[in-house]
Amino acid sequence: QVQLVESGGGLVQAGGSLRLSCAASGRTFRSYAMGWFRQAPGKEREFVAVISPSGGSTYSADSVKGRFTISRDNAKNLVYLQMNSLKPEDTAVYCCAAGLAAVTNPRTYVYWGQGTQVTVSS
Repeated sequence: QVQLVESGGGLVQAGGSLRLSCAASGRTFRSYAMGWFRQAPGKEREFVAVISPSGGSTYSADSVKGRFTISRDNAKNLVYLQMNSLKPEDTAVYCCAAGLAAVTNPRTYVYWGQGTQVTVSS
């Protein structure tokens, strides 16, 4: 079993940056693809980015491509989401998730964190 805890959210002005972290427990962390998803009030959960178990492959949603970067440190059981050039429409609760495949469908992910709030002011 894998437990996930996100941190790093907060309030930032448009154009600013934040780095989210996701700390994972469990020795099987490096076996899982890790994804970041977000959900804004009144909207469905949205895929943000995913990274393969080894970290050698990443994929990001078009809405964040060129602004957000996902990375992982398997030695420390950590996954990061570096967010630059933030926009008000990036405001959401951001969750990390562990899955058996590096895909965009949230239903394929097995373990989820509680999420961290990101608010971008205009």
